[in-house]
Amino acid sequence: QVQLVESGGGMVQAGGSLRLSCAASGRTFGLYKMFWYRQAPGKEREFVAFITWSIGSLYYADSVKGRFTISGDSAKNTVWLQMNNLKPEDTAIYYCAAAEAPGRDKYWGQGTQVTVSS
Repeated sequence: QVQLVESGGGMVQAGGSLRLSCAASGRTFGLYKMFWYRQAPGKEREFVAFITWSIGSLYYADSVKGRFTISGDSAKNTVWLQMNNLKPEDTAIYYCAAAEAPGRDKYWGQGTQVTVSS
């Protein structure tokens, strides 16, 4: 099993920045990809970004491209999401997820709330 704990959420004004952290523990040696997702009130959970441990590839949703940056340290089993130029539509619960292989169920954290006021 893998446990994921997010931190760093909070309330910020539009245009501001936040940095989310996700620490993985447990059986982390098999993890190959780490993700950030978010879920806004009344909406489905949506993909935000991922990073692969082995080759460091990054990928972002179009809605955050150019504003958010995902990074990670596989030795520390930690991934970060730097969020700049935040907009009210970025308000959501942000979840960290981890995968051991393509197509397998992901492990999920408990989420951290991000609120952006206009």
